[in-house]
Amino acid sequence: MATGIVSVGLQLIGYEVLSLIGLAVCWLWWVLLALAFTFRLLRERARWIAEARTPPALTAVAASTLLGTRLSVLGWQSTAAALLALAVLVWPGLLVSVMLRLTHRMPGGVFLICVPAPGIAVLAGRLSVADGAGWLSSAALAFVCLGLVLYVVALTRFDVRQIFTGAGDQWVAGGALAISALAGSTLIGSTRWTGDAHQGLRAASLLLLALAFATWVPLVYAEIRRPRLSYDVRRWSTIFPLGMTAVASLSLSTSAGVDWLEPLGRVLLWVAVGAWLLTFSGLVKTLVRALQGE
Repeated sequence: MATGIVSVGLQLIGYEVLSLIGLAVCWLWWVLLALAFTFRLLRERARWIAEARTPPALTAVAASTLLGTRLSVLGWQSTAAALLALAVLVWPGLLVSVMLRLTHRMPGGVFLICVPAPGIAVLAGRLSVADGAGWLSSAALAFVCLGLVLYVVALTRFDVRQIFTGAGDQWVAGGALAISALAGSTLIGSTRWTGDAHQGLRAASLLLLALAFATWVPLVYAEIRRPRLSYDVRRWSTIFPLGMTAVASLSLSTSAGVDWLEPLGRVLLWVAVGAWLLTFSGLVKTLVRALQGE
């Protein structure tokens, strides 16, 4: 998810080579994770079922939609459509499995329940603009609305203390709003929505982006007050919101005609790139220590 959205952002600001490198990394990780997903389903069924009942399992859907979005921008509409179909097929079962086991005072990962729906909307909206399929645009809007309903559910289950104690996944609270804003931005570009509907989508998308930025206030404050500098796999969940907010800003600067969002999006994107490099460095160091320990 983190690598996919950073790749999309780099393409938006004209760094095509870096974006394609990010796409290649994203594709490689997606394939490896898909193989691991399939292996556990066939050979380690008990472990697969246990993991499928947790919010992180839904990243399989969200990551597929972000990869599909980047491929759609590249012109690979058939592959993007296949990823959309896969996401829509896998999403309901995983969502129900996770929703049935939600508890109170959960970590930031609980917001992952509301990320796949707008992710599907982003890809569907992109394909709608590319292929002129109006029904996809309508379906995308429905998924955005569903994602916002699920956001309210996640918010009621989130332990606010995680803002200060979370290992990185607390940032998904903002990323879920940002991806909804990006989905709205994609729909603005569709010819299906005109007049009041178009203006309503524009206003709603800008509001969602503003709310995403609002979540940054306590999150940044908490990071300053209580730095968490050691590597944790959940830090990838921090990069995703950073990159998503940047991309939503860049996209809305064009679709909504808000010019000042463009330089802001550029700055945020480079922050996300820097965070990606630091987190990747931490991953490499962790793997090296693990190998040396063996």
